[in-house]
Amino acid sequence: MFSGLIGTTGKIRQLAQTGETMCLTVVPQASGFLKRAVVGDSIAIDGTCLTIEQFVDNGFTVTLMPQSFMKTIFKERQVGDLVNLERSLKLGDRLEGHIVTGHVDEVTRVIDRRLNENAIELVFLLPARLRGQVVSQGSVAINGVSLTVMQADETSFSVGLIPHTQAVTNLDRLQDGDLVNMETDILGKYVARNMKVGLK
Repeated sequence: MFSGLIGTTGKIRQLAQTGETMCLTVVPQASGFLKRAVVGDSIAIDGTCLTIEQFVDNGFTVTLMPQSFMKTIFKERQVGDLVNLERSLKLGDRLEGHIVTGHVDEVTRVIDRRLNENAIELVFLLPARLRGQVVSQGSVAINGVSLTVMQADETSFSVGLIPHTQAVTNLDRLQDGDLVNMETDILGKYVARNMKVGLK
């Protein structure tokens, strides 16, 4: 379980792919990020919950199974790419973002980028099956970053990046057409599901 507050960014140092199985080596940019981390810990990379398998040269390795590979943007990733990193929550931690599971719902794309004074506003395509789970002033995770939805309609939704988010995540690099991992609010999922099937 995660909060969507990024601990640091990291760079992909190595990438090995066999079919739809991918092994990544990532080096965090913050030197103390992995302090007290152990093999087997969960870590979110661009919003995808993965397991630390080993530590190597100031970094760590993870392996994506075929389902994670196909449902995320990692099939587009390359060595040198910047990724968002978050350690899993501990009981008693402050929850300042929203509850993020690290289970990516869809890959979607940026369809507009604009500047509004000190904010970067991004508009994303809203996949049809997720329309009931994204609402204005609700929460969404993009590449693992907890964000507030500014506006949502039938085909798109927008978010704003404050200067801090621009500085500590990879979202400020997004341009029109770029792909991102998207996870809707877990509470919205249950509400949408119950509305669809009806409560007994």
